[in-house]
Amino acid sequence: MKIKIIKFLKAAIIPIIVAFLFVILTSYFFIYFGKEKFELATTLLELITVRTENKVEELKPILKEKKLINYPTYGSNYATLKISTIDVELPVYFGESYTVLKSGIGHDSSSHFPGEGGSIIYMGHNFKSFLKRLPEAAIEDEIEIDTNYGNFKYKIYDTKIINETQVDLVPIQEEEEILMIYTCYPINNIGHAYQRYVVYAKPVD
Repeated sequence: MKIKIIKFLKAAIIPIIVAFLFVILTSYFFIYFGKEKFELATTLLELITVRTENKVEELKPILKEKKLINYPTYGSNYATLKISTIDVELPVYFGESYTVLKSGIGHDSSSHFPGEGGSIIYMGHNFKSFLKRLPEAAIEDEIEIDTNYGNFKYKIYDTKIINETQVDLVPIQEEEEILMIYTCYPINNIGHAYQRYVVYAKPVD
């Protein structure tokens, strides 16, 4: 009986040691290389999913009387976001899933599309290659959204730091077209961020 118990303990200890070493190495990697590289490295497989979905042939969206015909499918890349003053040029995907946000800018699926006359809500990570410089964008800076059904320009008129629970400050409405882009704040925060930095912009006439 003792021999069996000893064998069982030996067999159980090895996986525990391996798991412990993995946690230590992962923590070291995270601290040494930083949040951005760590999170991007751990989601490479998820990126493949989005890129595979984007190969599916879609009908081209058409804007008619402020309504799209043939909306983009969830997870597909339908536009490019450009903010030249802070060197941002990123793909925009319809949806807000974890996988989408690892590929570029996410479009809140409950909000409107450019040209439809309502709230357009975009979001992105505060990584160096994403929206890390969003707080540097100034009032009157222009934002371009080049979609596969037309090009749209907006001008920043306001910025805010809000709590993640203040959804009333990123409202979905149909009265006027407002582009809202947000990222986690503070920018250099590690771990869960409870605030958001939001940029508000209106169409350029």
